[in-house]
Amino acid sequence: MPQETKSFPEPVDDDSMTTQGAILTPEDRPSMRMALEVARDYRGDVEIELVDGDRLLGFVFDVDWDTDDGPTARLDLPEAAERRLVHSSKIARIHLSGRDPAAGKSWENWVRRYAEKKLAGEDASIESESLD
Repeated sequence: MPQETKSFPEPVDDDSMTTQGAILTPEDRPSMRMALEVARDYRGDVEIELVDGDRLLGFVFDVDWDTDDGPTARLDLPEAAERRLVHSSKIARIHLSGRDPAAGKSWENWVRRYAEKKLAGEDASIESESLD
């Protein structure tokens, strides 16, 4: 994925918008853009409620910002052969429903835990922890 797509428009600093269980209800175009960015950056599954009442559960892996009729989210749906495109005009609500398997596993946290183990004389490994 191109880096300029991944970083558009600005990083989200509000932790309340990126935590599991958050429900994003965009009311205008700027808040829809922010909600889609948060959903794309969230590393777990999201549930998207459409304006017609249907619900989609999947992983938002990309958002196309350059469409004429507004942003379009691309989702991987469990057990679906094809990816799904959802136009922002069809989205009523986004629920960050899935567990974020990378929460608390930043590089800084890993280095801190590694150094703490080494200083305590414990066995410190470069092997990653299980995501389960």
